[in-house]
Amino acid sequence: MQLVGHPVRWRLLSELARSDRRVRELVTLIGQRQNLVSYHLGKLRAAHLVTAQRSSADGRDTYYHLDLTCCMESLAATGAALHPGLRFDGLRFGPAPTTTATAEATAGLRDTQCRVLFLCSGNSARSPMAEALLRHRAGDRVEVTSVGSHPKPLHPNAVRVLHAHGIDLSGRQPKHLSAFAGQRFDYVISLCDRVREVCPEFPGRPALIHWCIPDPATAASYSAFCRTAAELDTRIRFLLPVLLDPSRGAPGAEGEVS
Repeated sequence: MQLVGHPVRWRLLSELARSDRRVRELVTLIGQRQNLVSYHLGKLRAAHLVTAQRSSADGRDTYYHLDLTCCMESLAATGAALHPGLRFDGLRFGPAPTTTATAEATAGLRDTQCRVLFLCSGNSARSPMAEALLRHRAGDRVEVTSVGSHPKPLHPNAVRVLHAHGIDLSGRQPKHLSAFAGQRFDYVISLCDRVREVCPEFPGRPALIHWCIPDPATAASYSAFCRTAAELDTRIRFLLPVLLDPSRGAPGAEGEVS
């Protein structure tokens, strides 16, 4: 709490809770000097609340990501340190699992389904995995699809790793980004640094979110796909309560910064 209580660090965490960002974007969003932003990002990284990932589009760039799981655990530990009555013994702290009761409680709260579009370059690994994982968790409460800027066949390891999650991806065909140009979405989530740079404008000012996730196909190992699936599922668990809460504004609804 002492660490994140600083107003600049709180602003940085708030922006990174919406989307992965580069330093220059954070400078614009919070209106502070670059050296000050870099200093406070260093403090947050030292505490393992924020991680950094080199851009696959431009190796000179770095995307910063808020580790929501670490934030959740740190907040739980803070409560226990303040007073034993604030321990979370026997209670789940964080994104609640999807249950029948949850589904019934959220049914009918939206007039229409929340529409989500996942983007990556090939639509062969990251984006179809994200689409399938979100559909698996949200059911018919969220309408989700995925596309690629340069589609290529579905990677067999993507099929294999999701089969272990009880999800069948076999037979899925890749889709091109152009087929969905002009459609309205509530959230457009890019998973590839390159595709983020060529993402077209969509009508209705959707929330533009970027998740800097390396392409597991470049590692040429099944374990890389397992790590990607785990990271996608973690991010989706934290996103799902936002998608299903009609009273909360979309994160990043103001649009991306250039």
